[in-house]
Amino acid sequence: MSTPQHQSPQTAPAWQGAPGPSYAPAGPGYTSPIPIVRTHLGHAVASEWTKIRSVRSTMWTLGVFVLLVVGIGLLAGAVVAANASESDLAGETALSFGFFGLLLGSMCVITLGVLTTASEYGTGMIRTTMVACPSRGRVLAAKAVVFFAVAFGVTLLSSGLVALVHVGMLSEARQPTGEEWLKATFGVSLYVALLGLLSLAVGSIIRHSAGAITVMIGLLLAPLVIAIFMFSSSLENLRQALFEYSIPNQMSVFYSTSLSESGPSGWDPLWIALGVTAVALGAAFALLEKRDV
Repeated sequence: MSTPQHQSPQTAPAWQGAPGPSYAPAGPGYTSPIPIVRTHLGHAVASEWTKIRSVRSTMWTLGVFVLLVVGIGLLAGAVVAANASESDLAGETALSFGFFGLLLGSMCVITLGVLTTASEYGTGMIRTTMVACPSRGRVLAAKAVVFFAVAFGVTLLSSGLVALVHVGMLSEARQPTGEEWLKATFGVSLYVALLGLLSLAVGSIIRHSAGAITVMIGLLLAPLVIAIFMFSSSLENLRQALFEYSIPNQMSVFYSTSLSESGPSGWDPLWIALGVTAVALGAAFALLEKRDV
């Protein structure tokens, strides 16, 4: 008869660590081998710049904007040069004919401003953005900085090109002064960029691209259209106010061709746009911190 075999206890194998430097556990004197960089607004701006220049909507909207501003502007100048006499242009500056193209092109800036914020909510990309940068206010600030710089730069180049060509094309018109040059290029570019920034804030508040674009297009066109069809004498004061403070009339002030004899003048439209945009951005920042993404 065989005796039962008793298995002797086996010692646990001693695992050999992988070759290489060994790191001590975290402690007071521990230094992480991974470099840690404190993030700031510049990192968020770089991220938003990558976004805005890599999506197709930016190229399409800005391309159509340049086409409208330059194309319609030069077409208007060519028509005036071919049909207007020297007496017709005696009191006008050549810069004023750039208004038509810029008014239509501003709708492209409005669209791009809305898409800069609202499109991320439609696609769900906003969750990834907030994970990468939990500071919501920093994200919105970076979007605003990048968009404003792009909108202002493209508008300044387009309006400046149209102004130069018009002055050379319409030699019979009055030569513009330095202030008129500044308003018709730098001033109107700031106004259009602020209009786009207002659209960006509205897109962040509404979080729906189609809805925000509809609101902004209505703000651009509705006051002037409503005023045109106000025939009652009892509504004359309201009609005049809608004319004076409509966006097309405020934009025309930069070209010294106001649609009304009273109302904003000089640089007033720029301060009005700045105040309204500041209020809208403040509301967008406040709501962004309170609502879920």
